[in-house]
Amino acid sequence: MSKTLIVTPEAEADLAEAYAWYQARRDGWGDRLILAVEATMNQIRRVPSGGRELQSGVRQLVTRQFPYAVIYRVDEDRISVLAVYHTSRNPQGWQDRE
Repeated sequence: MSKTLIVTPEAEADLAEAYAWYQARRDGWGDRLILAVEATMNQIRRVPSGGRELQSGVRQLVTRQFPYAVIYRVDEDRISVLAVYHTSRNPQGWQDRE
């Protein structure tokens, strides 16, 4: 049985910001980013332990085609997406979201 995947408001804001940035550069790129992030989240839902562990209970899985990582926490009954974070940004920036 797969766990419920919850996207936090902060992660939704990250994705909205990235979407707007890519759409402003080239029409359709924001949509491609959304599809890539959704595919990554589906992979996380299927195999929660598949991402690289950043710290106890918190993992990340990098999207294909875009330099973004989905950072998530695996709990007993759910998976919480904490951030959709550009891989070139300071990795400490999302850590206050736990």
